[in-house]
Amino acid sequence: MGKAIRPIVSDIPLLILEVRNQRVILDEDLARLYGVSTRALNQAIRRNRERFPLDFVYPLDNTEVTILKSQIVTSRLWGGRRKLPLVFTEHGAVMAANILRSPLAIRMSIEIVRAFVRLRQMAMTHRDLAQRIDKLEEKYDGQFHVVFDAIRELMDPPEEETKKKPIGFKTELEMSSNEVDAKHKTKRIMQRKLS
Repeated sequence: MGKAIRPIVSDIPLLILEVRNQRVILDEDLARLYGVSTRALNQAIRRNRERFPLDFVYPLDNTEVTILKSQIVTSRLWGGRRKLPLVFTEHGAVMAANILRSPLAIRMSIEIVRAFVRLRQMAMTHRDLAQRIDKLEEKYDGQFHVVFDAIRELMDPPEEETKKKPIGFKTELEMSSNEVDAKHKTKRIMQRKLS
């Protein structure tokens, strides 16, 4: 596993993702939290498959992996994996701690459950706020229509932002012919200057 750096407890909510309308944590992140290798965690899951129904742990499909790759900037997941990553729901994370039985896994599973609960509470607060705004809008009807629309707009997630220029280099296959010509011209100029 090498020298793994365990995340700080306050980072746990950042590791929780939403996949298939469920909040989950990736096998690699869970293994790091529990102080074991991803391979060891996944072996323990396979050996105790009867304890992990599909609503506790499931593999991502290729489409989900592609989507996650676009959301997670670093390539920590995708380096040398041969199999699709597993994701654990809150219950799956707790069950994995029970299988591993290490003091660290037990402590971290408590923190993971707390993080899932906090996220659930935040979602409930958001829904509650939306319901209160609806009630106020019914009560005050047209008087504050503009105000209520503005509040709803702030509560909604932002629309897809304009397409940003990707970070990194393009291969010649990805470049237009003008870009390739400019690249080769720059390369020739640099070679002349160095000669």
